[in-house]
Amino acid sequence: MNWFALSGRRITKFVSIFCLCLVLVISCTPRQQTTTPTSGATNATAGDGRITVGTTGKPRTLDPADAYEIPSLSLLFNMSDRLYTYEPGSTEIKPQLATTLPKISPDGLTYTIPVRQGVVFHDGTPFNAKAMEFSIRRFIENKGKPAFLLADTVASVKATGDYELTIQLKKPFAAFPSLLAFSGICAVSPTAYEIGAGKFKPDTFVGTGPYKLAQYGTDSIRFDVFDKYWGEKPKNQGVNVQIQTSPVNLFNAFSTGAVDVAYQSLQPDQIQSLEQGAKRGDWQSITSQGSVVTFMALNRNQQPLDKLEVRQAIASIVDRQILNTRALFGQAEPLYSLIPSTFNVSQPVFKEKYGDANYDKAKQLLTAAGFSPTNPAKVQIWYPSGSAPRSLAAQTLKAIADQNLGGILQFEVSTVEGTTFYKDISKGIYPTALVDWYPDFLDPDNYVQPFLACQKGSVAKGCEDGGSQTQGSFYYNEAVNKLIDQQRQEQNPATRQKIFTEIQNQLSTDIPYIPLWQSKDYVFARKGINNVQLDPSQILVYKSIVKG
Repeated sequence: MNWFALSGRRITKFVSIFCLCLVLVISCTPRQQTTTPTSGATNATAGDGRITVGTTGKPRTLDPADAYEIPSLSLLFNMSDRLYTYEPGSTEIKPQLATTLPKISPDGLTYTIPVRQGVVFHDGTPFNAKAMEFSIRRFIENKGKPAFLLADTVASVKATGDYELTIQLKKPFAAFPSLLAFSGICAVSPTAYEIGAGKFKPDTFVGTGPYKLAQYGTDSIRFDVFDKYWGEKPKNQGVNVQIQTSPVNLFNAFSTGAVDVAYQSLQPDQIQSLEQGAKRGDWQSITSQGSVVTFMALNRNQQPLDKLEVRQAIASIVDRQILNTRALFGQAEPLYSLIPSTFNVSQPVFKEKYGDANYDKAKQLLTAAGFSPTNPAKVQIWYPSGSAPRSLAAQTLKAIADQNLGGILQFEVSTVEGTTFYKDISKGIYPTALVDWYPDFLDPDNYVQPFLACQKGSVAKGCEDGGSQTQGSFYYNEAVNKLIDQQRQEQNPATRQKIFTEIQNQLSTDIPYIPLWQSKDYVFARKGINNVQLDPSQILVYKSIVKG
């Protein structure tokens, strides 16, 4: 799903080519509906108890110290264990290789974590605190793509007992346990791997998880059940992953019964067709609320966006229902904060302050800022050329302005190749940009700090170094910087929630970004395939899937 990186952060969701003429409206499905009901027999690999999963996601590497794209992380998730993980349908963490939640020192810097006994790696090496220390050190010191996640946070990690791990942080970070659930921060065998910058093993994996890697090819991967797994064994007899070369091939493979489960990524018209088939009883459709958010970044250093009234006017004219219907084919949910509704701290601040399609307010704001039909505010909207949803969204926003504002606000839509887009957004080239964000870990902090924090800047010049600079808004607010630091240090959930409310209110006042939509995920399963579940990080959970 995420092929490009921006300053070490994954920001673009894997997308497929949209059928531009098709409009689809799909009713929302509750997040909790993440399992499939029991039904009849399947055509795919009948009788052997193995599950065949079809996907278009081709992994770049299986080395957890270098994996930072969804195709790789989804495979690692299913072959590995982390200290903590999530219950399907919940963003609350639970112990996995840890036996309890960490004990945190009063200053918030020291995390003491007891780890499980009786666990072995796929190669027979015993797991203990020293092995977990090795795994975390390797994640940091091998300097792979995701290394910054821990390198920026962890001062030291040490086995302080056979089954006790102590991690010292550089500064307090309340979301740290959630970060430890990141798929790449998993236990790997000290016998099979080594520590050293660039010392990666992209074609193999030796961990402690419920499956071991039996075959790794360019178009197929085979997972066999690990018979010495410490926890609950998989419900199936193993998993075959078929990597399809296109959404069309994935659609055909599922429709003909060549795969049991299809997930990531199908075209919207294909999703529509498969949804209709599910309603007829041909197969099953599973829908879950996603964690990817899409927003508009507004560059406060470019005219006319340096005027608050212009940013407020743009926030007022956004019609999320039209965007969802016309640009997203009903396959998303309106978003009114950078923090998605997945988290209870999310506040619909843009809905409360600006609403949707408030054209009269937008005209008043633009007039007060000195603009008129003869002197219009002209704003460019940029997006990466490979993103059909954002292309349609940009065209829809332009049409909304053209049809409802009498020429006082004029959008110009521009596109650029994806790699260039992500490289240049931090340079301040784009007045506005449509951006996807896929979280590194499931905590509200990861929807706030990467966008609003600024380590160096001023009110006059904006952000010169920090998250808001890399995301293209160049937002600078010292009060928000302090609030971000406060929530990162605050261990009390209620107090932390109040801080997030303050941050979101300030976001809606200053408008460095305008939230647009939150993703929905679609999985399709043949009849007779049961217990299909998605992890909250949008990863398909293999071990729960059962045939018959």
